[in-house]
Amino acid sequence: MSVNPDRVVAALESVLDPNTRKTLAVKPETCNIRVEGQRVSLTVPLGYPTHNGDPELVQRIETALRDAGLEPGEIRLDTRIATHAVQAGLRPLPNVRNIIAVASGKGGVGKSTTAVNVALALARQGARVGLLDADIYGPSVPIMLGVSEKPANLDNKMMGPVIGHGLQANSIGFLIDEDAPAIWRGPMVTQALTQLLTQTQWDDLDYLLIDMPPGTGDIALTMAQKVPLAGAMIVTTPQDLALADVRRGLRMFQKVNVPVLGIVENMSVHVCSKCGHAEHIFGEHGGREMAAQYHVPWLGALPLQMSIRSQTDSGRPTVVAEPDGDAARAYHGIARALAANVAILPPDRAAFTPTVVARKG
Repeated sequence: MSVNPDRVVAALESVLDPNTRKTLAVKPETCNIRVEGQRVSLTVPLGYPTHNGDPELVQRIETALRDAGLEPGEIRLDTRIATHAVQAGLRPLPNVRNIIAVASGKGGVGKSTTAVNVALALARQGARVGLLDADIYGPSVPIMLGVSEKPANLDNKMMGPVIGHGLQANSIGFLIDEDAPAIWRGPMVTQALTQLLTQTQWDDLDYLLIDMPPGTGDIALTMAQKVPLAGAMIVTTPQDLALADVRRGLRMFQKVNVPVLGIVENMSVHVCSKCGHAEHIFGEHGGREMAAQYHVPWLGALPLQMSIRSQTDSGRPTVVAEPDGDAARAYHGIARALAANVAILPPDRAAFTPTVVARKG
């Protein structure tokens, strides 16, 4: 008796994805179902990077097929990252499916280090990733990526992104001398950031992470309102002082209807490199408790570790310099959770909304 593809799909509809915590959205036309007798092979599309595989999800799929009286064959996971909805009145950028703001509301919590390592982790998981340095006064992405070249001039209209460790990147730091201060007022800074974002010829990105300036002032607020964001990732430390400021940053995104994709607690614990003693220097569980308080996802914790600082300062961030280390695994876990949270956002419908053009009567 031949196996009906609808029977296969019905079996898969009950499978809970451990990353999104949602049941699989599958259809016969998207799964490339191949049947040989009772043996079923198929491809399952997922909305986040699957380059490194997911044994737990594959096992759940195989179990569901067996429970339906089918024999599992080859189970493939396929990455199909969609464009997701942005703020009302805005449209996603061409060639960029999802823009994610990385923010803290406060300086000194390791936001930029977190942004660059999470971006690198997403890229190594199979996504096409870009990184925009939105800190005009203190650009750090060029140092962190270990690149100093200027963006290519494309027809005197657009800039080509600078490539560092496989990431497409742009920063005011690529355009001015390393020790030159940006002595600009707010409107000039906002204009410069807009140009960096919209006049960079990003090449088919799944995710563009924006390393936001610290604080919740005019620049950060304008970025949150005018940049078409799929969501925001919030970085904090467990310290009460940091949490007080980070709460303001979180609430800023909520007020402008940007989904908060999750909270990362940086510098969570220090482990002595000589004796192995673990100590919570800045307090314990502050980020996790804030996530619970505001009903936003908890993405994970990162250690306070000298190697993270030294590797990033040398232009080889931890995910590149020590890819099999515990810290790199933590960044990968955060990146996977972040991408999964993006995948369950509402899809972009801007293409179906007509553009309103004002005309003179």
